[in-house]
Amino acid sequence: MTLLASDFGKVAVLMGGLSAEREVSLQGGRAVLEALVRRGVDAHGVDAGRDVLSLLQQERYERVFIMLHGRGGEDGVIQGALETIGLPYTGSGVAGSALGMDKFRCKLLWQGLSLPTAPFVMLEREEDLEQAGALGFPLMIKPSHEGSSIGMAKVESPDQLQAAWQQATRYDVEVMAEHWIEGPEYTASIVDDRVLPLIRIETPHTFYDYEAKYQADSTGYHCPCGLDATRETELKELAGRAFRAVGASGWGRVDMMLDADGNPYLLEVNTVPGMTSHSLVPMAARAEGMDFDELVWRILAASLETDR
Repeated sequence: MTLLASDFGKVAVLMGGLSAEREVSLQGGRAVLEALVRRGVDAHGVDAGRDVLSLLQQERYERVFIMLHGRGGEDGVIQGALETIGLPYTGSGVAGSALGMDKFRCKLLWQGLSLPTAPFVMLEREEDLEQAGALGFPLMIKPSHEGSSIGMAKVESPDQLQAAWQQATRYDVEVMAEHWIEGPEYTASIVDDRVLPLIRIETPHTFYDYEAKYQADSTGYHCPCGLDATRETELKELAGRAFRAVGASGWGRVDMMLDADGNPYLLEVNTVPGMTSHSLVPMAARAEGMDFDELVWRILAASLETDR
């Protein structure tokens, strides 16, 4: 049966919010809103403040396209709230969102399933810095519950470790130290639970940080990724397993790296990836012959099929 724009009803595109990723969310949210309107959907932008639930009910919205990043939007909080008031929404459910956002517990799950991820330790107090050092330098320090590389730093000595840990605690009480992987980075975009062509990311920055993701013109994106077909298929299958393992569904992204010997290491899951001009899911979709408007339509259409 052909799906019509009217089948979605009145749609709220949730954007902005209260997290550290507010500006990126606003950019992506506006792009999604414009795409839905072009396709004839009765869509409206909603900047998600603390009164968002009452606003959604008062304005009689029938469906929500979640474009909120970070805490409150990508961690299961808004998903649970929407379920409470009976509004269907795009993307992963409560459990998949919460696990995907929690880098530490996500890696614990992967580790338990023998999926490859770099050695790591949690830095709960200053005494834990010694355990981190035992992983061997260099290390990546990252807040467990932030996205867009916010609060992350590469450290190459105990002195740098102390400073990076203190900086990361400004964003999260849970901070993780992860063994540094030296090698190319790849990302696997997932739409309709199908893994799209991999993208290889190149940056002159120390790592793929916030500026490299959203501001720099020097970041290189390669799709085709340069791997042979067999190897790319293996990595796509790994990404699919990693995505399903955390209970994620619908659409999202899995990031990974290869070390000098070509061994893969899973980095993290993004259950509400960016949708800006620099974003990776639209780039992978284009490689499949899917333009931005069609991508947005398919993500929204999946919310009609979800039975939570």
